[in-house]
Amino acid sequence: MDAPAAAIKTDRAALQQVIAGLTDGVILVEPDQSISWANAAALAMHGVHSLDGLGGSVDGYRKSFRLRFRNNHPLPEEKYPLDRVIAGETFDDVTVEVSPAADPDTTWVHTLRSLVVVDRAGEPELLVLIVKDETERFEAEDRFESAFNANPAPALICRVSDQIYVRVNQGFMDMTGHDRSAVVGQSVREFDVFSGAERRDLAHERIAEGRAVTQMEAEVPLPDGTGRAVIVAGQPIDVGGEPCMLFTFADLEPRRKAETSLRKSEERFSKSFRLSPVAEAITRLADHAFMEVNRAFEALSGYSDVELTGRAAADIRLWADPAARRTIEGALKEGRGVQNAPLAMRTKDGADVDCLVSAETVEINEEDCVLWVVQDVTERKKTEDELIAAIESVMADTSWFSRTVVEKLANLRQTSRKPGPGVGVGDLTERERQILGLISEGCDNVAMSDRLGLSTNTVRNHVASLFRKIGVNRRAAAVVWARERGVTGEAALKGKPRPSA
Repeated sequence: MDAPAAAIKTDRAALQQVIAGLTDGVILVEPDQSISWANAAALAMHGVHSLDGLGGSVDGYRKSFRLRFRNNHPLPEEKYPLDRVIAGETFDDVTVEVSPAADPDTTWVHTLRSLVVVDRAGEPELLVLIVKDETERFEAEDRFESAFNANPAPALICRVSDQIYVRVNQGFMDMTGHDRSAVVGQSVREFDVFSGAERRDLAHERIAEGRAVTQMEAEVPLPDGTGRAVIVAGQPIDVGGEPCMLFTFADLEPRRKAETSLRKSEERFSKSFRLSPVAEAITRLADHAFMEVNRAFEALSGYSDVELTGRAAADIRLWADPAARRTIEGALKEGRGVQNAPLAMRTKDGADVDCLVSAETVEINEEDCVLWVVQDVTERKKTEDELIAAIESVMADTSWFSRTVVEKLANLRQTSRKPGPGVGVGDLTERERQILGLISEGCDNVAMSDRLGLSTNTVRNHVASLFRKIGVNRRAAAVVWARERGVTGEAALKGKPRPSA
């Protein structure tokens, strides 16, 4: 063996020793297109154990393995990396999918580059194909791609280097109505998802630096030129070995529509509240301080909205009967509404106005409140008092005549209007029904004391309690109250109303 040949043999042996332990695969090809050597990594990347498994030559390699581009198109034979190596072409980072011809379901992803080793005369002496197995990375990227596309949450991906959108998922297209071509290829400035954000400039600055963008409210442009309210955030990720930014979105449009609907509803309520001819007020449930009153309430009470706001009814002694007020407030705190409760309002000038009060708890701006509706019944009460006074004057003559007149007058009132809501006969205790029955018979306190076997003081206390409960202050009014409900003395004693004739 001459000296140059020995030197070449020695150089190749040293080269093979150097590359044998590399993690990258290395395949050496002779100028005559024969595969002369491959390291263990290259063999493993092709699923073979010996050099013969690679086909022995460039032609044998083509027959043994099928190569495809990543778009699944097969490589033409002249474009096989080994063919390009033989042609003396150098290339970097060519990515292909490789499958054994005998097992096309098995696929590896290889990234290839070439190297031409020349002799002292500058002629190609050895052709080198360097192989890097990227199968796991591309499988992970495929899984990410599938998850990204299937995720219903809207998302976009842009490259950091040129800030161009490279991915858009179905969730984003569904939310905005854009198709893929309208977004992919656009820059973050051209298609600005941070439009309208308070910290828009900061967001773009961080995108350029590849840094995270914290959540902020913004508007995503829509095809019709309008915007959709969203919360958007950006997170640095690596896609295909390239720094990118992942933008995720939360759709605020349903919330904005709900807020708009709520605002319109509140506006309608506020207008109806202010213009209502019936006196109305809103207080806090916690301390019953006035929050708002309408014009009718101001007119009825004599107090202005400014004088009432922030003050409780108890502070200005708005209600003439503090005990009745506390009873109503207690019922409201227990979650029970009040309907047409008789309560006298003490106006700013000191006059008492007879009212029927209804109140219900409501939630306003996430705070528990009370809506009060107050009806002035002074004139109606005056008419009732005049009727009762007339009845009492008749009762002063004879008990029999008074009972006849009272019953006819009560029946006449009953046909003209129905009794208002409030306490009914069924709400009375047995003793209260007994007292009511004896009053309806025309008995005075002494007679009731004899009939019931009670002291006159006890009878007087029972009568006062009954009057408070049914909202009257005279015996004649109690008789009218009973007759309006179809109650006679005998029926009241039994606790049952008498059927109307």
